[in-house]
Amino acid sequence: MGVASPAPEMAAVCLASSVPATPAPVGACGVPAASESSAWFAVWTKSRHEAVVQAQLASRGVDAFLPTIPRWSRWKDRRKRVDWPLFQGYCFARLRSDEFRVVRTCAGASGLVSFNGRAASIPESEIDAIRMLVSSGLQFDPCPLLPEGSRVVVVSGPLQGVTGRLARKGAHARLVLAVDLIGQGVSVDVDAADVRAC
Repeated sequence: MGVASPAPEMAAVCLASSVPATPAPVGACGVPAASESSAWFAVWTKSRHEAVVQAQLASRGVDAFLPTIPRWSRWKDRRKRVDWPLFQGYCFARLRSDEFRVVRTCAGASGLVSFNGRAASIPESEIDAIRMLVSSGLQFDPCPLLPEGSRVVVVSGPLQGVTGRLARKGAHARLVLAVDLIGQGVSVDVDAADVRAC
């Protein structure tokens, strides 16, 4: 968890979840050793099915969590406040290994996120931190989890399409644009939510 304070009047927080980058369907996941204790898992969903999957899991008695972020959506005649999933394509569920099959029965669920062929659990402290942030009333935004030094592309804003190297992370990322041939570069602050890995 990293915290950055760009200005005294507003704090920006970037919380990272231990969701591996390459999800795999439940059928392909290895089942961890049988245990009576439950753990949090990331459920990989089809596009725009996060709330549907969360509701289906909850209706089946599963402790399901879908963190959301308020956004204003423009309609033909008005603007409306809509709660969007904080992590698009994912919701979270507390499951025992014998409950993995429940995920397979949910319309819109693609499976549990796995790592090395096994369903990957998420530390409860990370889920608790996200729950606390979502209910805190603080302003927050999703941010990519990119290591410093990685090549990134700006996906929105005045520098859309520009590629560079990530020099610093936080609420505002420092992007370095370089002319490698002459060993010179220039750096600029951009919104962390506006950059993605190349």
